[in-house]
Amino acid sequence: MNDSNKPNGKIDPSSTRNVVSSSSRSSATKRFFAKRWVFPAMYMAAAAIIVTILWLNASSGTSGKPKDEASSASVQQDIGAGGQTAEDPDALPVAASGEKLAWPVTNRDAMSVSMPYYNENGTEDEQAAAMVKDGNKFMPHTAVDLASKDGKAFDVKAAMSGEVAVAEQTPQNGYEIQIKHPNGLVTVYQSLAEMKVKVGDSVKQGDVLGTAGVSELEKDEGVHVHFAVKSNSQTVDPASLIEDLQ
Repeated sequence: MNDSNKPNGKIDPSSTRNVVSSSSRSSATKRFFAKRWVFPAMYMAAAAIIVTILWLNASSGTSGKPKDEASSASVQQDIGAGGQTAEDPDALPVAASGEKLAWPVTNRDAMSVSMPYYNENGTEDEQAAAMVKDGNKFMPHTAVDLASKDGKAFDVKAAMSGEVAVAEQTPQNGYEIQIKHPNGLVTVYQSLAEMKVKVGDSVKQGDVLGTAGVSELEKDEGVHVHFAVKSNSQTVDPASLIEDLQ
């Protein structure tokens, strides 16, 4: 056999290095992905990239709006469904139908205020006139008491449409009715001689709730209605809220 046709018994060193190098890289890759923190880290990195892309897209969409439009959106968020600002308790309450709070009587001009609402900023005389005596103590009067100028009984009406939440008789206040309205508003009617509604009834503004009477707590006032308003559980002077519709 010709020597030139004999197989060469020597191994090419370069091919050996290539095999070893490839094997080493494969092992290193397997060891890298075998570590517990690798995949969570990859997921977190991918999530961060996605969030960044979404944020950039949102920013570019908002920046394209006119400044006036953005300001308008901000103002609308601060205004309640009833057209009053959330931080302005003296704003006029308005129902979704556009209905506004009214006095709970047929003719306000035929009424007199037998006891006013206690005003923290009032004079000493005004504050003294708005204190209720309960046994041996005095309490601020957080309502407006209305009495007919002729001293007679009169119909007490719903100051705004809503749902009757309380309809009960108490030893101190006589019959009492509470009505829930939109925007966290509640109207309270005490010192009633009778009631014509019950809990759960839906009433319209102007519906007759009962008749004015005399309460044990304020019996010196005679026949009257004790009318209170609460806005988000805080008592508010009814006179500061009502736009006289009579």
